[in-house]
Formats: sequence, structure tokens, C-alpha cells
Amino acid sequence: LKTNFFSDETSPLEAPMTKKKSKGADDDKMIETKSKSVSGKSQKQKKPVEKEVEKEVKSLKEEDLVQESATDSDYDGDNSPGSLHSDDFDSDIFDSEDDVTQGGTEDGDGESSEDELHDHEGSIDNEDDDESEQIDSDNNEEDGSDEGSERGEAVEESDSSEDEVAPRNTVGDVPLAWYEDEKHIGYDVAGKKITKKEKQDKLDSFLASMDDSKNWRKIYDEYNDEEVELTKEESKLIRRMLKGKAPHADFDPYAPYIDWFKWDDAIHPLSSAPEPKRRFIPSKWEAKIVVNYVRLIRMGVIKFDKPEEEPNVYLLWGDDSKSDQKSKHLTYIPPPKQKLPGHEESYNPSLEYIPTEEEKASYELMYEEDRPKFIPKRFTSLRSIPAYENALKESFERCLDLYLCPRVRKKRINIDPESLKPKLPSRKDLRPYPNSCYLEYKGHTGGVTSISTDSSGQWIASGSTDGSVRMWEVETGRCLKVWQFDEAIMCVAWNPLSRLPILAIAMGRDLFFLNTELGTDEEQEVVKEMLHSGNIPEPETSVAAIVTWLPDELHGGIKTRHFKNISSIDWHRKGDYLSTVMASGETRGVVLHQLSKKKTQRLPFKIRGLPVCTVFHPSLSYIFVATRKEVRVYNLLKTGVATKKLETGLREISSMAIHPGGDNLIVGSKEGRMCWFDMDLSSKPYKTLKNHPKDITNVAVHRSYPLFASCSEDSTAYVFHGMVYNDLNQNPLIVPLEILRGHSSKGGVLDCKFHPRQPWLFTAGADSIIKLYCH
Repeated sequence: LKTNFFSDETSPLEAPMTKKKSKGADDDKMIETKSKSVSGKSQKQKKPVEKEVEKEVKSLKEEDLVQESATDSDYDGDNSPGSLHSDDFDSDIFDSEDDVTQGGTEDGDGESSEDELHDHEGSIDNEDDDESEQIDSDNNEEDGSDEGSERGEAVEESDSSEDEVAPRNTVGDVPLAWYEDEKHIGYDVAGKKITKKEKQDKLDSFLASMDDSKNWRKIYDEYNDEEVELTKEESKLIRRMLKGKAPHADFDPYAPYIDWFKWDDAIHPLSSAPEPKRRFIPSKWEAKIVVNYVRLIRMGVIKFDKPEEEPNVYLLWGDDSKSDQKSKHLTYIPPPKQKLPGHEESYNPSLEYIPTEEEKASYELMYEEDRPKFIPKRFTSLRSIPAYENALKESFERCLDLYLCPRVRKKRINIDPESLKPKLPSRKDLRPYPNSCYLEYKGHTGGVTSISTDSSGQWIASGSTDGSVRMWEVETGRCLKVWQFDEAIMCVAWNPLSRLPILAIAMGRDLFFLNTELGTDEEQEVVKEMLHSGNIPEPETSVAAIVTWLPDELHGGIKTRHFKNISSIDWHRKGDYLSTVMASGETRGVVLHQLSKKKTQRLPFKIRGLPVCTVFHPSLSYIFVATRKEVRVYNLLKTGVATKKLETGLREISSMAIHPGGDNLIVGSKEGRMCWFDMDLSSKPYKTLKNHPKDITNVAVHRSYPLFASCSEDSTAYVFHGMVYNDLNQNPLIVPLEILRGHSSKGGVLDCKFHPRQPWLFTAGADSIIKLYCH
């Protein structure tokens, strides 16, 4: 039941009763007369206090103030609602208390001030218990001694709260106005209806209340349809709250102050005064104290106890009684236990355990590791047992078991070796790729060192150690033209543009640009104009000592003479620039030739190491320069350091080829290993393939098919499937496809090149034969 007791509005509990009930006993009338005599004096004093208390008490719930008392009530069935109003306490009890306590402090006009009332609150509080006991005893003279015990029970029950004792009515927040026309007011916990009590008329209710001496303490609970009687303790709580005090008497409003703040480590000062200047310089008095301490320490007066170092030892196998020893190891392994002796180790075993002579003879025929280590014997007494002959040996083996036992428990995983192999697609699904020899180009008398195909794929040029350069027709194998030179041919390279049928040939220190006399008449005029030696400009001073441009009167072209032997050449994709590598040229080992202007220039950066070969980027202005240990990528439009450095981890690089996409690079070495670099992924090799037992002479990548190959001095050529996906999150797929054999073992395969349009592979061997492998 939630209601405000001392509100100005009339609550549902106060509706039936608007007047104060009179007390039925003579003692009550005497108290009322006494209170009325002093009411005029104290009424003015209590009004301001009463207003303050009523504001605090309005928030109280009736469940905290009332408790059912069915044992000590003399109520005889009257169900007229009673009311608990502040006037009951003021007129019956509190006025009498004020009369007693304030009797000696009245003024001449019969009124005492409010300040004097507060001064005497302590005496009033101390006398409350005695006066209330006197009033209760006067009101309960009719009941006798039995009512005293009932009051004690009521006091004990007053500790019950709303949380401990559930209300009898379980309708919740449903308004009781809905049950006005019903015979019940709700339902109990068991779900049964709670029937309404029969109401008496007002006259019978009035007479019953007059006869009941404790009617002033009764409150009608409309929610549960029953009357609740306030106990003595609850009335004391209300009395203290009306006076503006704490409900409980044991509450101390003037408790001593406890300073919870710790001032020892305070950072902020208590005062805001500025720091004096002496605080910013070292204190001389503190310096004297420190010097004094230093002197005492040096003299030995002050001695410091050195902390004893605890020995860092622990039991090797741990101790079962100490769990902390086990936690220091990764996993606790108990020491290996010895086998306990059985029946046959007894000094007097049973007869069935003793071997016969035949069994002992059979032990000698067995292998030493299969023989039983102990042969049981029988003795009549312990005195006759000799010393154990294997005691020292077994103790030594026991020490070995403890020493060799692993300290960490290893988990063994049974893995199928086949499951570790990568799931590669079938070779049938990766067709076409070259797998069989289709044509052989014969005509050279020495080993073929280099081959090159033109952009159309119709012609192929080859250079040999016999000093000849031959041009072949691919499909027929017919030799169209032969150029003869004095030195062994090192490299041949066809111009990548189809409108410029120019062939670059490197031998010794000379680089020749030859006209192949292919193409239309208009193309020939452009080539002749480009290879005309009459308009050769003067070289720059920085390049004059490296390269010299000269006319080639014998073959009708142009040649350049370098200061070192040429080891590799490579055309730019536009067909006007050509890079030349001189392995022994060190920092001047790489130069760029511009054929249209007949001009040579050095690279705008310093090369670190001995150069091996160079490759132009297929679409950007980058050049890849391979030294013996690493590959560096340079930007031709910017001068400075390399934009990227690829760490191969190889002993010595021999060749290099770039993927048409420009993001993947293949590097071959002289130790038979080949590295695939994914430059978007890392500067270290994505895959390292160990496929050749001897040096790799060259590597090649197809322009349109996902194929790349390598040739070696072991007379074989390996063909691989290398798919590069457009999705950057997907790594390249590398699958070995075929091993091409056919060249003689003398010298091996010196060069390999792919056909520009077909999945064909050309191989040049030291046996002076060029082979064409098709699918």
C-alpha cells in the first residue's frame, strides 16, 4: 500500500473518517484534558516544526510504517476504515510531552519561543520512551498482563519488510475501483479470490472504535481489506520523524569527521603563495648532510647489508610436493620409473620360474639383445645370497635413462607426405606447351651461342662461335642469309619493331647494326637512312673514352667499338635504344645507344658491383640491372639511387627475363637455381626452383602464353607454366610441364627463345644445332 500519510488531500484510507476518534477509557480522557490545557501554549511552537516534518514524511510508504497484528487486537469485526493522522499524535502524546518538558520554560504571556523548543529536544527525546510506556500502560490496564506478551510479539514482527513478506493481494497495480461492483478485491498467491468483508454501519463502527483502546494505532489497508496496527517501535519512528530527527535513535548526526585524504604524498600546495627563490637553488644544508653521510660510508661507520643471492637451482625432475617447480618447465614429465621386481627376482622363487639346463643352453643361442637380463636362482636363506653382479651396470643405465629422457613433451603428428605436396592442375589442362622436337636448323660449324626471333615470328637469327650469323626461315628451316665475321659471336638481337628489320650483333668489343634487307621498299629506305654513316656526330667527352661510332664498310652498316668486351645486349620496346653490358667495365659497364641520333650515353646513376645483364621494362621507363648477387631497378627519368633492390640469395646470376606484365621477374643462376620475383609482393623471391644440376645459361618468358623456360649446360631445357592473375590477392601459379632433351651432352644448351606468337621454343646448343620444339 503506497500512500502519503500526512498530506493535505484526503487519501482513500481517510475518506470514511474525517473526525478524530475519542478514546474509550477514562485514562485517555485524562490525557486529553491534560493536553488541551497546554495546547494553547505549545500550538504555536509545534506548527513550524510540524510543517518541516510533514514534507519529509510524505515520501514514506505504509509498508515501512505498519505491520499486521492479528493477535493483540480487540477488534470484533468492525471493518470501517480508520485513519492515522498527525493530530492523533500531537493531541494525545506530543502535547503531553511538551507540557511536561516545557512546563518550567513558559514565558509570561504563556508562549515559549521556537529556539527554546530546539534547546530542549534532547530532554524530550530522552523522556519519550518513559512517557510512551506510561501512556501505553494507562491505555492497556483493561487488557492485563497477557497483552504485554502480545506487544512483545508485535515488536518482534515489526522487523519484517515489504521484501520479506509478500502482500496477500496479487493484483499488482490494478486500481481497486475496478472491483467496486465485485464481491472480491483480488486474488491471493494460490489464485483464490479474496472476498470482501461485510461492512458495518457507521453507528456500530463508531461504538466499536470507542470501546477499542488501541483504535488510534489502527490503519485500514484497503488493498488487502484488513486492518493493520502500528507497533510501539513504528510509533516511535513516526514520532522522531515528526520532530525532524533521524528515524533511528542510534544514528549519530554529529559523528567525528574522518579525513580520508592522504596528505603525505600531496602534489598540490595548501597555499597559492608563490615559491620563494631559495627553492630554485640547491640547499647547502642538505648538501652538508649528504657529505656527512658520504664520509661515514667511506669510513665504514655506515654499512649496508648485501642482499644474499639465492641459488638458482631447482630439482631436475621436480618435486611432487611443490607445484611451483612444475610450472617452471614447459610441460612436466615425471622421471622414468624402474620396473618393479617380480616373482622371478625373489631369492626363493617358485619352481616354475627357475629355468632348466636346456632353457639356459637355448639362451646362449639367442641374440644378445633378446636374451633375458636376469636368470632366477634359488637360495635357501638370505645369508647365502651373493652380491648382485649387475648392480653397477644397472645403476649406470638408470642414470642414462634419467639423463637422456627429453625434458619437453613433443607432440608427434602423423602427416601423409602426399598431403604436403601442392595441389597442382593436370598438365593436360595446361596445354598447349612445347613438348616435342619439330625442326632442326643445321649449318653452323661451331656452337650456337645466341638466337633471336623477329617480331613477326617468320625469321630467326643465330650467332655461333665460328664467327657466322645466319638468318633462317622458321617454318621451312631454310637459311636465307649468312654474315661472316672474324670473331666468335656473343649476342644477336632483332629489333622489336617490324618496320625496322635491323639486327644487332655483339662480338668482342664491337657492336654491329646490320640491315637484313627485309620488308618493303619504304621500310628499306628508312633503314638505310638510319644506318648511313655520313651523319655521325662527335661524341661527348664523358663517353668518348667508352664508345666510338664507326662506319661498317664491309657489311654496309654501322658499328660501335667499346673499351671492354660486350657480354649482353637488349633492345628497348620502341626500337630506338639499345643497352650494352660490359661485364668487366665496373661502373662504366652499362651504356645506352640511340640509333636514330647515333649517340651514346651513360646511365644517370652509379652501378654497384659487376653488371651481368640488363632488361628494359615492357611498358614503363624502368631498367633492371643485374649484378652477380642482386638486381636493382632504376628509373630512367630520374637520377639517384635505385627505386627497388631485389635480394636473390644466389651465388652468381647468369641471366634474367621479365614477364610481359612487368610485375614479375625471373632470374637464373650458375648454380642451377631459378628465382621468381613478384615485385608487388616482396623484394625476396616468391619461388626458388632447383631444377638443373649445372649452370643455367638463359631464361625466357613468352609474350602472350603463360609459359617460361630455362636452359642449362646439362643439355636440357625445362618448360614451366607461369600464370599471373589480375587479382593482386592471388599469387602466381607455377607448374613444371616438360623437360626437353635432344642436344648432345657436349657443352649443353647455350640459349633458348620463345616464338613471339606460337607456343614454340627454340633452343641453341653447343653441338651447332638449333631445335624447334612444338606442342
